[in-house]
Amino acid sequence: MDRFLLQKLDSHMVLSILNEKLRLECDSLTALVSRYELDSSWLMGSMAQIGYRYDPVSNQFKPRA
Repeated sequence: MDRFLLQKLDSHMVLSILNEKLRLECDSLTALVSRYELDSSWLMGSMAQIGYRYDPVSNQFKPRA
């Protein structure tokens, strides 16, 4: 997963990719950020802009309640 390509994609596509990686490859957000050398501030900001937050219990980005 190329972090520079992610930044060019639509946020909803990024959401889909991140949730797939969390489901199949990484057991936490910390592991995902570390494994793919992502900017966590950018990542959380991008997801917040479309109304999503990270849920550590399900290890997925979910809509804010």
